[in-house]
Amino acid sequence: MIEIGLAGWGDHNDLYRSGVAARNKLKAYSSHFPVVEVDSSFYAIQAASTFEKWSKETPDEFGFIVKAYQGMTGHDRKGMAYDAEAEMFRKFIHSIEPIRQSGKLKSVLFQYPPWFDCTREHVHTLKKARHLMGNMPLSLEFRHQSWFTPDMRARTLTFMEQQHWAHSICDEPQAGQGSVPIVPHPTNPDVTLVRFHGRNVSGWKSHGQTNWRDVRYLYHYNKQELSEWRDRLLTLQQHSKHIYVIFNNNSGGHAAQNAKDLIQLLGITYEGLGPRQLDLFE
Repeated sequence: MIEIGLAGWGDHNDLYRSGVAARNKLKAYSSHFPVVEVDSSFYAIQAASTFEKWSKETPDEFGFIVKAYQGMTGHDRKGMAYDAEAEMFRKFIHSIEPIRQSGKLKSVLFQYPPWFDCTREHVHTLKKARHLMGNMPLSLEFRHQSWFTPDMRARTLTFMEQQHWAHSICDEPQAGQGSVPIVPHPTNPDVTLVRFHGRNVSGWKSHGQTNWRDVRYLYHYNKQELSEWRDRLLTLQQHSKHIYVIFNNNSGGHAAQNAKDLIQLLGITYEGLGPRQLDLFE
């Protein structure tokens, strides 16, 4: 099954045309899409009560992709906010327990930074994270192309399979070492993620610009680009039971519209998307 959603639920004005209070946006969002990516968990470990609230606000079949806290992926280079790594992981696991118990946790996404290259030390880091997370469903996304060079690609994918990491497949700008190519290869029979970051090559790296994060994901996918992904997704679903597609091209408000476009393209050839999703903006 292919399920399509967005990164976050607060920044998509297309979904709230009649005006919806911030506290009610998740409930409104879940009437349009079956899955969402939680980004706030990257910046701070959320209270378990927050996830419990979110779980209660959404339909039984709704799903959450939760980004791992930045201290767990090495993004926070100023020093961890926790005394020990194991404590940090335990607190994160405790925080998401309500949605795991409700069956709404589809995956925890470990997105590693652009400087996390393919080295023996970093392979050990991945093994340790897998161990500390126990039997949680995990997805892995790289931002350094060394993991997918011709001589390392097969070894990387085999390692992910052996360590039970689902592959988070990226569509993103091809901007040198700090980006990865499209590698449409599932590594888990149950779950595969596909994340659309846009193709804004000039805005992908900061280059000292103060508004870098505001424009990084500024991109609108055209129908041809999405049609290519329709074919890839239909192939991927033959090898992975659940395909979760997340649009992260939020800077210009394009994510919701692009999600609608892809849903319609898939609706032509794939019956797994229900009328509720196909009528998204009708």
